[in-house]
Amino acid sequence: MVVAKTIEGDIGVLPGHTPVLAVLANGVVRIDATEGEQVRALVLGGFLSIADDRVSILAEFTEPADEIDTAAAEAALREAEQAGDDDAADLARARLAAASSAS
Repeated sequence: MVVAKTIEGDIGVLPGHTPVLAVLANGVVRIDATEGEQVRALVLGGFLSIADDRVSILAEFTEPADEIDTAAAEAALREAEQAGDDDAADLARARLAAASSAS
């Protein structure tokens, strides 16, 4: 199963899903493999395509959720808020949310 956040809302994809092309929103993509392994990654923008029982993700930026340095993201958020940099603050918030989903 693949779960992703699109600009139209969350989407869950299981085998046999109808073809879809969606624009990804900033958020976490979760992949639950049939073998039981779970992968979570922060994704910033991009596209999700479902065709022929395959999911393809083309993202502008991605980072494995379990590799996010929470302390660095918190520091970046403080700095961005102090500087009034909304884009950097949004990125730091997204990184913190992704890191907390990996816990």
